Amino acid sequence: MSNEKAFNRRRFMQGSLAAAAVVSMGGTLASCASSGGSSGGDENGSGGAEKSAENPFGLAEDSSIEAVIFNGGYGYDYVTYATKQVKKKFPDVKIDVSPATQIAQQLQPRFVGGNPPDLIDNSGANSMGFNTILNQLDPLDDVFEANNYEGTKIADTLYPHVKDPGTFGGKFVAMNYVMTVYAVWYSKSLFDDNGWTVPKTWDEAIDLGAEAKAKKKYLFVWGKEAATYYQTLAVDSAIKEGGSQVRLDLGNLTPNCWSAPAIQSVFKAMETCVKKGYFVPGGAGTQFTAAQAKWSNDEQALLYPSGGWIENEMKNATKKGFDMTGAPAMVVSDSPKMPYESLRSAAGEPYIVPNKAKNQAGGKEILRAMLSKDAATNFSKTRLAPTIVKGLVPPDGFGSTALVSQTQMLDAAGDNVFNYQFVDLYGMNKDQLTVWNTFLSGKSDVAGLTKGLQEITDKIANDSSIEKIPATE
Repeated sequence: MSNEKAFNRRRFMQGSLAAAAVVSMGGTLASCASSGGSSGGDENGSGGAEKSAENPFGLAEDSSIEAVIFNGGYGYDYVTYATKQVKKKFPDVKIDVSPATQIAQQLQPRFVGGNPPDLIDNSGANSMGFNTILNQLDPLDDVFEANNYEGTKIADTLYPHVKDPGTFGGKFVAMNYVMTVYAVWYSKSLFDDNGWTVPKTWDEAIDLGAEAKAKKKYLFVWGKEAATYYQTLAVDSAIKEGGSQVRLDLGNLTPNCWSAPAIQSVFKAMETCVKKGYFVPGGAGTQFTAAQAKWSNDEQALLYPSGGWIENEMKNATKKGFDMTGAPAMVVSDSPKMPYESLRSAAGEPYIVPNKAKNQAGGKEILRAMLSKDAATNFSKTRLAPTIVKGLVPPDGFGSTALVSQTQMLDAAGDNVFNYQFVDLYGMNKDQLTVWNTFLSGKSDVAGLTKGLQEITDKIANDSSIEKIPATE
């Protein structure tokens, strides 16, 4: 998400997209878009071999597959693990899996040159905006219609609606592999030791900030590359407070969307936290994982907003007995449009197969392996996050309190789950980082934050060269 995976995803989400703004405004990549088709294998994207139940994409035995994977909070060796299964079925296939942190910068020239990799994890702060590459991606419906390595139709093994975040203009082109829950994270042991209660409203959060300050601690911390995690928290809170119209207006780049009362109320609460000194100082000059360690290892701060990747990302910098646990984003009032338990959650970590890839069949075969029970279980066990393959996380969460809390939050939310994609879709993150770092540093106020975010939104909305994809209910 975005992260550096961090940012997505996770960054999400978040995430979280910069290069997309450059590309979409400059038109460099978009101008090279094709209308579809394949230059590798036959016209249907086959790898050249005969298709069958065991070889649904026609992967040729003597072919080579290249995968470039975003190396963020989840690392990339989970893909290497899955390719071992591919090698068992296709021992003569050569597979190269390489990590990257600057997806757009590294791969844009290859898209332009017509020789992109066969499989890409298009994640991170520097991922490619989907509005710029839609026509250069192969549909992935056939992956979900294929059988997994256990012989079961993949579509029947997945959580509902996992196609949605990877579907643009009715075309399913991105397989989002990880079920991401966005939450406010804390140390249950620290809260228990101090008799603190996790805040459900922003007033309660501000009160907790005063208690933290009395213990010479802070309420929040941030790092320069992840300042927009607080935008995610703000938007999540505002959607719960003001309802789906807040989400739709942001997604549709509506004029003055950042001035919505629900958003402004959250911004003002955050401004109070900044003015009262409830943020660890110096975040705009601190690398994001170093800032996160001040929370997870040093316990200088009590709360941290992030996606479910946070535990794995900080596993080597988390205090023993921390008991990392998630809670839903705070609401503003006692009568929000959506209940406090509502969550932003969606499949994340989008995998794509370019339609100009030399071996589309190979890229899809790796995806099929990743969706096997063995590979998906390995991911959840080693990354402490659920994949889109359902029913693989045991009740004890493989010993992870964070993973257990994600399951509990999803259960409590029920149907009150929402998502939005406008940041990733239009590549806003890089510009928004500047605005948020300034605000969290106390160098601007709510008016300056609102103005900066609206200018970013309006610039995209008013650029006719950028394809707009409407947000819908």
